[in-house]
Amino acid sequence: MRLPELRVAAVNVREARRRGRSRTCGGRDSQQGVSHACPRSEEAGGHGRRGHSAKRTRIFSHVSVSTKESSTCTQERPDYASWGQESHPTTFLLCRSKSNQTSLEHELFMEEAYNSAICFKMLRDIGTSDLLQTKYLTKKIKRMAQRCPNLVMETIHDYFKDNPEISCRHRLRLFEVLVTVIGTLNVLEETWQKCFMQLALEHMTKSTELDDIYQDAASNVLLALCRHSWPAVAKHLETELLTGVFPHRSLLYVMGILFFQEKFLKKEDRESWKDLLSQMTRKSVPFLNTDVWSKELLWAITKAGKTQKEHAPEKAFLFVYYGLILQAEENSTTVRMHLKALLETSHQWDKQREGIALTVGLVAERHLDDAWAILEQFGRSTPLKWSLQNLSLKTNKDLRWKWASSTMLLSYGQMAAWAKSHILPWVDNILSRMIFYFRFSSWDETLKQSFLTSISMLLGAISRSEGAHSYEFSQTSELLECLMTLMEKEPQDTLLTSIRQQVIRIVSSLCALRPPIDVERKSRLLSICFRSILALPQLDALEKQACLLLEQPNIQGLYSQTMEALDHMLQCLMVQNPTVNELHFLLSHLYIWLTSEKTHERQRAVYRCTALFKFLNHKQCLSTKENFIRVGQLVAMLGILCQDSDSTIQCVSLEALGHLYQLLMHQKAQEIPEVERESPRELFGPDADGAVRWSSGDQKGCPPIPQGMASKDDSVFYMSSNQALQAITNHLEMAELTDLIWTAIDGLGSTSSSWVQAAADLLLLVIQEHGDSLATVGKMGQAIHQHLCAIQMPQAKDSALRVITLLARNHIPELVAAFLDFSTPLDSQAFRLWRALGAEQPASYLILTVLLAWLQKRPLPPSVGNGRSYPKEKPYLRSLAAMNTIHELQFAREFKKAVRDVFPQLFLAHLAQMHYILELSQPTEPEQGQKIQEAAVLSPQSLASLLGCSTSLEALKSLLSTTGHWHDFAHLELQSAWEYFTSIHTYPQAVGLLARAMVQNHCTQIKAVLGYLLPNLQSQQERERKTAILLLIEFLYSPALLEVLSKQAALTVLAQSLQDPSSEIRVASLQGLGNILFHPEKESLLQRQLPAFLNGFFQKSEAVVVGIMGMVSDILHRLGMQGAGAQTLSIAINTRYFFDDEQDKVRAAAMALFGDLVATVADRNLRGLRTQVCQSMVPLLLHLKDQCPAVVTQAKFTFYRCAVLLRWQPRHTLFCTLAWESGLSARHFLWTCLMTHSQEEFSIHLSQAINYLHSHHRHIKTWAALFIGYTTCYQPQAVSQMLSDKDIKLLSSTFKDLKKDPEPGIREFATRQLLFFWKVSARPNQ
Repeated sequence: MRLPELRVAAVNVREARRRGRSRTCGGRDSQQGVSHACPRSEEAGGHGRRGHSAKRTRIFSHVSVSTKESSTCTQERPDYASWGQESHPTTFLLCRSKSNQTSLEHELFMEEAYNSAICFKMLRDIGTSDLLQTKYLTKKIKRMAQRCPNLVMETIHDYFKDNPEISCRHRLRLFEVLVTVIGTLNVLEETWQKCFMQLALEHMTKSTELDDIYQDAASNVLLALCRHSWPAVAKHLETELLTGVFPHRSLLYVMGILFFQEKFLKKEDRESWKDLLSQMTRKSVPFLNTDVWSKELLWAITKAGKTQKEHAPEKAFLFVYYGLILQAEENSTTVRMHLKALLETSHQWDKQREGIALTVGLVAERHLDDAWAILEQFGRSTPLKWSLQNLSLKTNKDLRWKWASSTMLLSYGQMAAWAKSHILPWVDNILSRMIFYFRFSSWDETLKQSFLTSISMLLGAISRSEGAHSYEFSQTSELLECLMTLMEKEPQDTLLTSIRQQVIRIVSSLCALRPPIDVERKSRLLSICFRSILALPQLDALEKQACLLLEQPNIQGLYSQTMEALDHMLQCLMVQNPTVNELHFLLSHLYIWLTSEKTHERQRAVYRCTALFKFLNHKQCLSTKENFIRVGQLVAMLGILCQDSDSTIQCVSLEALGHLYQLLMHQKAQEIPEVERESPRELFGPDADGAVRWSSGDQKGCPPIPQGMASKDDSVFYMSSNQALQAITNHLEMAELTDLIWTAIDGLGSTSSSWVQAAADLLLLVIQEHGDSLATVGKMGQAIHQHLCAIQMPQAKDSALRVITLLARNHIPELVAAFLDFSTPLDSQAFRLWRALGAEQPASYLILTVLLAWLQKRPLPPSVGNGRSYPKEKPYLRSLAAMNTIHELQFAREFKKAVRDVFPQLFLAHLAQMHYILELSQPTEPEQGQKIQEAAVLSPQSLASLLGCSTSLEALKSLLSTTGHWHDFAHLELQSAWEYFTSIHTYPQAVGLLARAMVQNHCTQIKAVLGYLLPNLQSQQERERKTAILLLIEFLYSPALLEVLSKQAALTVLAQSLQDPSSEIRVASLQGLGNILFHPEKESLLQRQLPAFLNGFFQKSEAVVVGIMGMVSDILHRLGMQGAGAQTLSIAINTRYFFDDEQDKVRAAAMALFGDLVATVADRNLRGLRTQVCQSMVPLLLHLKDQCPAVVTQAKFTFYRCAVLLRWQPRHTLFCTLAWESGLSARHFLWTCLMTHSQEEFSIHLSQAINYLHSHHRHIKTWAALFIGYTTCYQPQAVSQMLSDKDIKLLSSTFKDLKKDPEPGIREFATRQLLFFWKVSARPNQ
């Protein structure tokens, strides 16, 4: 309606009101006057001049509008006028005069007329508007009704009255508007109540092309009037229902809405409605015997809707009405007949099945026996048997029976729900029938949902029954099996139904019944529930899957409800059995999910723990009669999760720790804590709004746990994770701490790197605080070793090793014993553990001491020893491990100082260990009749092979080389004397050579070794006494002996050893007693014998010469540091003569004797001996390539001894070159040492090398040529001056042969040297 038209309409309406006041508004003339005065308003109405004019005349003839109401409308007018154009409020406001009452009335009149016209236009436009526009218009009318209710009601009434020809769809929309307007009013005048009630009754039964929709819209008007005129509506309902004629569907629709939705009635009217319904059903009982009425009732119930699935209110009420009538029926036969007929109808649609079940349930409230009998009878019927046997059902006639078992399930559930206090004796029978139909029916969503619904109704009825807690139910275990099967069958990758949460809520209800769930079944139940729910995909993935469905469920709602149901089940289990054992039992099934590799699974599991702890804290129901079991494991799991990569898990785990701490404090205090108070904002989770910050899409469906009440120990909620863990562990018992540590150690074996890192950090934290008081640390160390190789993160591995270091402060013996079990062989991870064990200086010394103690536990097997059985712990294997470990630790930086400190003990232990292994290697004859040892027991020979003499020998070598005693090592290495330690027969010689090297090198440890050696002479072990006496008789030649032991004391010790049971020890003691230390006169006697021996050097017999040279060496050894005196030079000259003897043994003996001679004069004035030593260097050097290995060995050792005498440097490099290098670089280094330290003997060395060019030994000749070649390279002028033509020819010939040498370096070197000698030979000709 345009603005000019509205102005005209406003004038007309004002005139109509004026005439109404003069009581002439109803006349024909007035109507015509209005009509003529407003020609364009007829156009605005669109329904004819006469109808519109009459309507405007009646607007205010019946209802007077107050000034207040009109003022309200004035305030709201711009809003109403906003339909499709901008509001212009000043256009319609007239100037008001304060003194003119007529002007005020005129203004109010215009306002009312305007609002009426607007409302009229909106009612008209509703018929042609789309759905969105209709909603908008309805909202406008609703707001107008809130301000001007009477105006709107009158306009709607008049519109219906004046426009009977409008379409059904338009009228339907007007009914909807009317319902909305009536619903907004708190008070409705009686006039309008009657008018609109009559309007609704007229159209409720009217048949139109819209069918039931139109009738329902009219019925909704009647429903809306119930709040304002319930008595009138109730009277009409009763009258229509009890006419004896089956009621129209619209009447049943109204009663159905009133029955299922109480919002249409005031609170005081609801009871009267129930009474009315009860009265009507009782009065309707006779209708059951009316054939027509009964048939119409059954037809209406079985009639299918348009969608075949709808369940209109009228039909739902029919089932209730039918059930209530049968409930009121006294005749049992009639009840059974009608129930039987009802059950024989179709069961194809879910609403039909639910309605049938509801009817059966209502009947069972009064006729329980009859309902049970009919259900039993129907259960034995042929159609139901077909459905249970899952036969092929294809036709519609067959499909009507397909889900009959679902109806049976629902019927039993409704029966239990309505039977109320009479249900307990029937529970087991009902439950057995439910389980039967569930197990033997075809499984689909319909059956599963019906089963769960019926079980829920049954359990609800039980919970409302008195005495249910003392009643023993026999079918609960079978029911649980069905529920677990149902849960297992749910798809693991989707969450589209509420089946999971229904199952869990049923289980929660079962927890309160007797008998309680047995442990095994409860364990299976928890495992199945956790697997079915916690393993679901993330919430985002669940929502994506649901997007593919036509009817998308509310996934977030399902998810949240399912998780809440799971929490409730855990809480119910705890309430039923509030013990610490039960808590541990529940949590033990969650641990596998707390350690899951998937973040969302860990997150869900930790939420369950937190909710459970919070519940227990709030209820204070946990029994205080027993201590926590495995609380350490729980603390460890939560502590590790506090370091999770997901921030939400960190926050929730820290919250769980806080609640666990409060539970623990309550248990420790053994008393009920103070009344809980509201905790302040907790630092570990909620943000400013109290909600947890989420880190993954899965969390939006699982709201944060609201802040609960906190006890007086809520300070833990303000701590960091480490502080909270420290606070908790301070209150744990030793067993609980141990449990915590073991859980952390097990975490080191996780496949998740973040879990391993968190476990290592937690372990370190706990050990730092409580490592001193722990027990069973040995097994802990072994477990750490097992996981160490799998740890990939360096930081986690360092933390684990640091734990070992901390444990070593107080538990070294246990750890050493445990580590020895995995130290044969010693792998890299075990070696790192040993290093960590000795990382702190005091610990390293103690570790070596303990290892030495284990090394000395060397029991012989029965075949070697006294025939006793093997010790159960096999200490000889740990002895092996101790030897291997010591060997490796001697190279470790952490043990460097400790090894030096315990050098004497290690030295003696290694020697004794080698003798022990050699003892095991000796073949033995089994005694007659001795039983053969079991295959599992090692023989002595195989044991010796296992232990390996080489390992103990290498340990001795490494001890000497790593502690600065490489000089002693060099003596044995250059003599190839280590091989003497491989046989028990040469063992004394090996020990003697080692001790002699220590004496000749003035070893600083001789005094310390003597301090430990003397007690060993009194040892119970023969090997230790034997080793000690062999060392002692050599140490007699050392001046350091007398600093430790006087001459007389030494004699006493040796004399006592003459009484030793071992013949070898007695012989060694006799040798010691003959030492020159005790017989000074032997010095001159032995020296006088030397000339006679020198004459024997020239005997023809090789053996004699070698023997005499050996005797001279022995005399020099017996003379000790006194030496050969005046015979020294003579011995040197005579010995050098035999360096180039044709006989190998003579050459070797001569070189050995020369070396022994050099050793005796090491600290004296060399005088003439120096020349002999210098002249022997080139022969010794060239004989390093001798064909005889023995000669090579003696040449190396003697060359080294001479270099020591001449004080060559670097001595260690020289030793290494002589011992292990043999290539051109080694030869060049040795030539460099010789030429550097004896330049004045250059000509002598060169002459000696030239003479060796005539040698018959190819290798020596080659080596001599190379020697000359090196000299030529560095001093060509000097060489060219000294060489004769004959020498040059010989060298040229030699280098021509070397050009054919297999070694490329020698061939190249020979080529360059030939070129040089050709140039030298050509110079005289030039």
